[in-house]
Amino acid sequence: MLAMMDCAEDDLEVCRWQAVLARDRAWDGRFVTGVLTTGIYCRPSCPARHPRRENVAFFAAPQDAEAAGLRACLRCRPQDLSRDEIAVGRAIELIRTCEGPPALDWLAAETGYSPAHFQRLFKRATGLSPAAYARALRFERAVDALSDGARVTDAVYEAGFGAASRFYEASEEKLGMTPSAWREGGRGTTIRWAVVPTTLGAMLVAATEKGVCRVAFEEGQAELAARFPKAELVAGDAPFAALVEQVIAAVERPGSSAAIPLDVQGTAFQEAVWRELQRIPAGETRSYAQIAAAIGRPGAVRAAGSANGANNVAVLIPCHRVVRSDGSLGGYAYGEAIKAELLRRERGY
Repeated sequence: MLAMMDCAEDDLEVCRWQAVLARDRAWDGRFVTGVLTTGIYCRPSCPARHPRRENVAFFAAPQDAEAAGLRACLRCRPQDLSRDEIAVGRAIELIRTCEGPPALDWLAAETGYSPAHFQRLFKRATGLSPAAYARALRFERAVDALSDGARVTDAVYEAGFGAASRFYEASEEKLGMTPSAWREGGRGTTIRWAVVPTTLGAMLVAATEKGVCRVAFEEGQAELAARFPKAELVAGDAPFAALVEQVIAAVERPGSSAAIPLDVQGTAFQEAVWRELQRIPAGETRSYAQIAAAIGRPGAVRAAGSANGANNVAVLIPCHRVVRSDGSLGGYAYGEAIKAELLRRERGY
């Protein structure tokens, strides 16, 4: 699969053509391929024989191709992407309203797809299988209950876990701390930190054993302690310094952060938004509406904006790549000037 994060704006057409040659489904919905000699437009993943490069034009959306006089391919049906998005949104609502994880066969029947096809469709849209999404949602409900002060046992069973051990297993994998520690603000968790200089200003970098948990400009130990009041904060050591160097490089050369481990937690919806942010190619931007549609929740534009704002790790989860629908930069937690400069660096000018 072609890594979309590797494509700068100047190389976008090259990346799109490589995606077509690879029949890369990850690019479906991001553009369509118009074949000028046949008058047909297709998804990047269309299984039909590849056209000659000189006969191809790329369009941002099906309606743009149709405005140019092209018609949809009957084999890959690129205009059906909207139907796919509606189906994923419908499945998410069904998962949310079910007491337990719904069966894949039932979800597929409710949305009009075969089980195997719907499994691929749902995972492509959300980054998770329907079963994994249901588990994440169940975990999210338990964490919300813990955050509201509920007893661990009550939160576990009300969220739908059949046994407390299942929740402990999930929490250790996802949070790196016990449920009680989560409720008590990170008690028992060690976070290493440092404030380092960059060309964009002083930057706080903090990490647990799992990965980076906070990157922020013009913050220090006091802000970190307020965010993780029960954690043990320790000045970074030599191994941590190597991680910090990677984060600095990601700021000075945005788009080079794919290999940096992260330890971030959010709701299932927030994490879906954050994954989608990481899929935006360096130097490109998306609107909140595009982000919401890409995760199968086209009506959740405001929620996508809130999830974007809840991002704890600047640059590594590139929330600076989200702009207003009119193309203007919009707000940024660390100031519009830093946002503009990050985008300028990604675009190479």
